[in-house]
Amino acid sequence: MIDLNQLREKYKHELLDSVVPFWLNKSQDKEFGGYFTCLNREGDVYDTDKFIWLQGREVWMFAKLYNTVEPRQEWLDAAIQGAEFLKQHGHDGQLNWYFALDREGQPLVEPYNIFSYTFATIAFGQLSIALKTAAAHPCPSLGRGDGEGSSNMLLSLSAEYADIAKRTFDIVLSKTDNPKGRWSKAAPGAREMKTFDLPMILCNVALEIESLLDPAFLQKAIDTCLHEVMDVFYRPELGLIVEALGKDGQLVDCFDGRKLNPGHAIEAMWFVMDLGKRLGRPELIQQAVDICLQEVEYGWDKQYGGIFYFMDRLGHPRHELEWDQKLWWVHIETLISLIKGYQLTGDEHCLRWFERVHNYTWSHFRDPEYPEWYGYLNRQGEVLLPLKGGKWKGCFHVPRGLLNVWKILEDITK
Repeated sequence: MIDLNQLREKYKHELLDSVVPFWLNKSQDKEFGGYFTCLNREGDVYDTDKFIWLQGREVWMFAKLYNTVEPRQEWLDAAIQGAEFLKQHGHDGQLNWYFALDREGQPLVEPYNIFSYTFATIAFGQLSIALKTAAAHPCPSLGRGDGEGSSNMLLSLSAEYADIAKRTFDIVLSKTDNPKGRWSKAAPGAREMKTFDLPMILCNVALEIESLLDPAFLQKAIDTCLHEVMDVFYRPELGLIVEALGKDGQLVDCFDGRKLNPGHAIEAMWFVMDLGKRLGRPELIQQAVDICLQEVEYGWDKQYGGIFYFMDRLGHPRHELEWDQKLWWVHIETLISLIKGYQLTGDEHCLRWFERVHNYTWSHFRDPEYPEWYGYLNRQGEVLLPLKGGKWKGCFHVPRGLLNVWKILEDITK
C-alpha cells in the first residue's frame, strides 16, 4: 500500500520547489510582456511566438496558486503582467481571441480556435478573484499612493477582468454550434459532426467563473454541458466516451467518428465529479468514477504501460502518426481523476490504478536532472522530445495536476 502522507509531500515539493519556479523564472518576457512557452530541457527559449491559449493558461495558473496556496506577490505580479499583455494584444478589439502572436504581440493566426476563448475566460475570471483578495491587503508597488488608492486600483482592475471573462464566456456559448466560424475548412453541405472537446471544457469553465455568473444562467450552462458529456458523448453500448458524433447524436463510421481519446474522457470525469459535488449528486460522482475506471482500463497499453493517445473504437488503424505516443497531460489528468474518485467514493480500484499510473508517470515524464517534465514519449516510454514547453505544452497540466493531487491527498490524510 502506498504511503499517502509521503505522496502528499512529494507532490507539494515538486510543485512549489521545482515546477512553479521554472515557469516563474524562465517564461516571463520582461521586455514585451506575456510568456515564452517554447522552452528547451534546461529552460532556454528556442522560439518567441506566443500562443493565446497557453498565455491564458499561465495567467490562470499563477492566479490559481495565489488564490489556493498562498497570496505570494510574485505570483500575482506574474499573472497581472500576462493578463495585461493578453488584454492589449490577444484579441481584435471585440474579444475575438487570436490563436498566435509574435513576441511583440502582432497577430500571426486568426481567431479560429475556440480554446483561445475558453482559456482567456478562466484566466481573467481567476485573476479577478485574486485581485479582490489583493485589494484587502494592497502592495504599495501596485498602488498609486496610499493603501486606499492601491485597493481602489486593484478593485477596478478586478472588475475590468471580470467583465472580460463574462463577455468572452458569452461569445463561447454563442459559438458552440459552429466553433470555428468562418475559419472552418469544411466544404458547404459536408458531413456535419460535433465534437466532445467543447462541452467537456465548458464543464470546467462554468465552475471556474461561477462567482461571476447569474445563478440561473450558470445552472443552465451546467445542465447543458452535463447532458452533452454524460448522455450524448458517453455511449453505454461501448462503456466509453467518443470524440465526435453526427449532429443527430449518432455514431458515424469514419476516422473522426471512430476516434477515441482516453485522456480527454478521463480528464472530463474529474470535471464531472466536481460538478457532482457542487450539485450534491452522489450518483453523478459515482457514474463519473465508473467511466473513469473503464477508460483507464481500456486505454492502458498492456505491453509497455502508459495510456495511448488516440484509439479507434472499431480497432482500425488511426491516421494520426502520434496515436501510440504517451503524452504528459493524459497521465497527469488521469492521476487527478483517480485520486479524486478515491477521495469522493472510497473506491479502492481508484487507489490501485492511481498507484499504477503514478509510478509510470513519475518514472517516465519527470526529468531527474532539470525542473519541469517531459511531454512526449514514444510507445515504449522513451523521451521523444526533450522540450519542457512548446506550441501545445505550457504552464498548465503539470502544475495544475501537482496542485490538485497535493490538495486532494492533503484532504484524504487529514
